[in-house]
Amino acid sequence: MKVFDKMQQGYTYEYSAPEGKHFALDFKPELTPKEMLELGVFEGHYLTDCQEEFPFSWFENAKLSSDCPCDDCNFFKIKSRMSLQEWQKRGWIIGPDPRGWFQWYCRYYMGRRIDEIDKIQIKRWKAFKRHKAQIDKNCALYSLDCRTKQRQALLQWAYNPFF
Repeated sequence: MKVFDKMQQGYTYEYSAPEGKHFALDFKPELTPKEMLELGVFEGHYLTDCQEEFPFSWFENAKLSSDCPCDDCNFFKIKSRMSLQEWQKRGWIIGPDPRGWFQWYCRYYMGRRIDEIDKIQIKRWKAFKRHKAQIDKNCALYSLDCRTKQRQALLQWAYNPFF
């Protein structure tokens, strides 16, 4: 795959696993990138300029906003992200994925594997599960209006926020 978009030009990678298969044993995302995009993540303003890199079907029913981030595009209708500059400052942009974890996940889901980066990103994904425990501890079952910011964040990390 050769990438030419607003943030990355000429980056090339290959698939070494079938789409959606052969994940690391300790990486069990609860949502696919397609499901995440359809539910509403990253204020609809993520991947809007690089759709050619991923399957068309991912974007057929995605909640997107090409002009600017839009809280209403998120499932929980709230602002849910920091700026890219803040991600960079905190060291969250790792390796060849200038858009962060979700871009890594999309590429991983498609079959790209980079052992060292995959280990780092999977470790970050596993650490994020602590937010599920906070919702369990503080919210009634299926009370989707409780801790909506954490639920939206879980959704953006491929965890099911509907419990």
